[in-house]
Amino acid sequence: MNPIPLALYVHIPWCVRKCPYCDFNSHTSTSIPESNYLNALLEDLKQDLPLAQGRSVGSIFFGGGTPSLLSAGFYQRLLTEINALLSIQEQAEITLEANPGTLDFERFAGFQAAGINRLSIGVQSFNPTHLHNLGRIHSDQEAIQAIQLAQQLGFGKLNLDLMHGLPQQTAVESLADIQQALELGISHVSWYQLTIEPNTAFYSKPPTLPLETELEQIESQGLEQLLNADFEHYETSAYAKPGHQCQHNLNYWEFGDYLAIGAGAHGKITYPEQNLIQRYQKTRLPQDYLNPDKPYTAKTETLAGQQRVLEFFMNSFRLQRPIAKSLFTERTLLPLAATEQAIAQGQAQGLLLDQQNHWQTTVLGRRYLNSLLQYFMP
Repeated sequence: MNPIPLALYVHIPWCVRKCPYCDFNSHTSTSIPESNYLNALLEDLKQDLPLAQGRSVGSIFFGGGTPSLLSAGFYQRLLTEINALLSIQEQAEITLEANPGTLDFERFAGFQAAGINRLSIGVQSFNPTHLHNLGRIHSDQEAIQAIQLAQQLGFGKLNLDLMHGLPQQTAVESLADIQQALELGISHVSWYQLTIEPNTAFYSKPPTLPLETELEQIESQGLEQLLNADFEHYETSAYAKPGHQCQHNLNYWEFGDYLAIGAGAHGKITYPEQNLIQRYQKTRLPQDYLNPDKPYTAKTETLAGQQRVLEFFMNSFRLQRPIAKSLFTERTLLPLAATEQAIAQGQAQGLLLDQQNHWQTTVLGRRYLNSLLQYFMP
């Protein structure tokens, strides 16, 4: 049996300002304790090293929050120390999430020199009105300049986050955002609909969103626009030119393993010999994570059999391509018999196809994915 692939997620919990739609573990701060946080991350990783079980890391992802708030020197030392502790594969994808409002030439160049080879830039929109309504700290021109700067420095892998279904947004405006990304020569786009989540400012004071018919029009025309530009729709909200899929996210969707360090980070580790899969969560608040009297790991959970089934399909059905049945047995440590009843129900409703060696969601299944997943509930 092949070792289950391993990735590393590093959470940076600070932002300049909390966006009204954001429900992530992010906290505003005017003074970030870089040195203390770096030391905590390294100590956290040292404690987690046994979880790697001798495996090398295929990707590293710095997520947030706004990781680009921290200095290039922070990432230079952190990646140097990580490389000394873990075996990082030679062609490992190393991604940093960045906000256009926090970037300049020196910082970009420093990130690249530190070993970061992929940027994920949170643009959200190129429309000034929508940027203002979303509480973003950058302008449309700053977003364009940040993208062009990254390209000039030679970042071959570049993702843009774009949102649609924004307050008062028209289909023309949404498609203009995609067109701007295409004109900039972007190779990967994460294009997803704004959703109103609990514990956000938008939830307390809901904005007026486009009607369902308008959203359907935006989605169908946007998809056509991206496909016509030779992008592959490889995951629910991800589109990429050939060879530019996000390897770190693919590991999530294929139910791979990932170490996680940083305030509030979530990890997943498989122990094949013990037929055991565990999830864990790190202490959420930065001040608690930095408190030497508190543990880094706040919670550990063992995934029971049916929960593994649900989580495998909850992830893998996000992918547009067929799901190999061999992947299910390898990643969940369960026999195919554990899927039979749910698969039969989904097939009967026209939501998926059950082939000899793989499963494939239908167009209807992708549209009603939550309904399909109900059959896999414990």
